[in-house]
Amino acid sequence: SSEVLEAIENVIQGVVQSLAQKKAPVLTVANRTDWGNIEFKDSVGLQMIPGCTSKQIRSDCPQSAKRFALMLKILSMIYKMVQSNTYATKRDIYYSDTQLFGSQSVVDQIINDISCMLKIPRRSLHVLATTKGFVAGNLSFTEEDGTKVNCTCSATVFTVPSNVQGIKNLTSHAKFILIVEKDATFQRLLDDDFFNKVSPCIMITGRGIPDLNTRLLVRKLWDSFKIPIFSLMDADPHGVEIMCVYKYGSVSMSFEAHNLTVPSVKWLGLLPSDLKRLNICRDALIPFTKQDENKLASIQKRPYIASQPLWKKELEIMATSKLKAEIQVLTSLSSDYLSRVYLPNKLQFGGWL
Repeated sequence: SSEVLEAIENVIQGVVQSLAQKKAPVLTVANRTDWGNIEFKDSVGLQMIPGCTSKQIRSDCPQSAKRFALMLKILSMIYKMVQSNTYATKRDIYYSDTQLFGSQSVVDQIINDISCMLKIPRRSLHVLATTKGFVAGNLSFTEEDGTKVNCTCSATVFTVPSNVQGIKNLTSHAKFILIVEKDATFQRLLDDDFFNKVSPCIMITGRGIPDLNTRLLVRKLWDSFKIPIFSLMDADPHGVEIMCVYKYGSVSMSFEAHNLTVPSVKWLGLLPSDLKRLNICRDALIPFTKQDENKLASIQKRPYIASQPLWKKELEIMATSKLKAEIQVLTSLSSDYLSRVYLPNKLQFGGWL
């Protein structure tokens, strides 16, 4: 905490010095969303390059003056929270003055900018994200406040903790971790008692694009147990994108890649090549939209795809067919095909990439 307070004090000292010299204070923030500032490393994923380009948030410029003020406002809130050892969610910060901030996304971006500017992980700033992810299966742990969570004894879903760094005493006999893209598939696997039938496993879902806490938990599980991690996604560009966020990280959070990415994640399904192999009826597939085509073309150009020739092949199958499929398409073969046939066969015979 002293490191965080010192980092904030240094920023404020810079502002005060500028004012003393009758200069307009400026905050310098890295260009987080610029692919030119990102490099791909097999062992880490997408990470920010050391000498990356930055942008200035000036206090004397009409376009950025409000953002400058909001950054100082949130810095002061973080300073108080770290001093008093209290926490707030990003939502709490937004609702402390909705008129001032204007929207939740403004708060989210500023907090990420501050984290990047101070080079301090967001959770060390005492700002928690609202969690949307779920976890179930062969896992028990103790939350920071001492609450014991045991996912093992029932088909109950637990929300991913909002302070993943604080959890301890993780125990599990799981043989693998399964990341599931969507809530509906996750619930279906729970109903079918999948994580007990095949072999003990941990299931986790970010319910679409994963939030920070879900990604932190996947990383913590990997660090703790070093067991295989498989991903089960729709056979569409959106599903591939989500899987890449878990495995390689995202451009906007590349400054925190070391804590978030899990490069060992394997693509278990649904593979575009599975659709042909399983003779899925063409009528059950969905034609690409223009948006799908653009998304797929963008993914194919990314630096990490070049290092994955088998993934590249699957993406080419998708691009050629211009068809996509949801995991639910397997119910056209039988209602429990996913949990009874598809996943057990894939896991037994190594059908992942």
